[in-house]
Amino acid sequence: MSQHSAGSGAGRRIGRSRVADQIVDDLRERILGGDLPDGSRLPAERELADHYGVSGATVREAVRVLSTVGLVSVRHGAGSFVTAEPDTMIGMTIASVVRLAGAGAVDVLGVFAALNRYAVQLAAQQATDAEIASLRETVDRLAVIDDTGGTIEDLRAFMRRLSEISHNALLIPLCRLLADVQVELAFELSGGRVSEWRRVAGGLHADRLAIVEALENRSPEQAAAAVDAHSAHAARLILSTPQAKKVQLSDPGYARLLVDMLDARLSSAMS
Repeated sequence: MSQHSAGSGAGRRIGRSRVADQIVDDLRERILGGDLPDGSRLPAERELADHYGVSGATVREAVRVLSTVGLVSVRHGAGSFVTAEPDTMIGMTIASVVRLAGAGAVDVLGVFAALNRYAVQLAAQQATDAEIASLRETVDRLAVIDDTGGTIEDLRAFMRRLSEISHNALLIPLCRLLADVQVELAFELSGGRVSEWRRVAGGLHADRLAIVEALENRSPEQAAAAVDAHSAHAARLILSTPQAKKVQLSDPGYARLLVDMLDARLSSAMS
């Protein structure tokens, strides 16, 4: 549905029962099918109301639902825009599950470890030599932890790259979000102290090298074992920080901290 066709006489009128749900289904199909591509502006409320033969309130309810699931971003004064990016949609789902289930850092890190294990097994077979070489370059930059800013970006790049070079379209957005969460969780729980950050981030250098070497050897088994070791070591280091112990005393599930981090990332992505 183009922005111009929404108000044309060819618009289809749908049944009144569960009308908002039907509008949601129709717009969702058009978004996921590419008729309304990522970044495009939805037709105006009045145009959509005329197209579907419903009230403005019904259209607003449908748009609200689409916004809740991460398909649309409502910008007051500017309109509603399609935000159909896998990272955003998956992030909305994970944030909701974390909030509803009270999932904690151990849960999130465990899922990330399992996904990363599969990702590197695929990468050992699918990644190009150039992709593995770029991963080693990132690891080399992390050999010395001098500050936090540059290190955070390099750590994000390393953790994201592990899934990206798997060339698995579903794994990539799942792992990308969780990679960012792991890095940000580590930094948050280090309390911003360079010495503590160096202990956590620098303490994993040998593990990162082992992963790269396994990929260079094109060994899925060696890569999986290396990621298992890295994930277990990362969890121990992150959860052993003084700040982690304080959080654990006041919020055993870490759920509030994780939800705040996820919400902040999603708000940034959809702004």
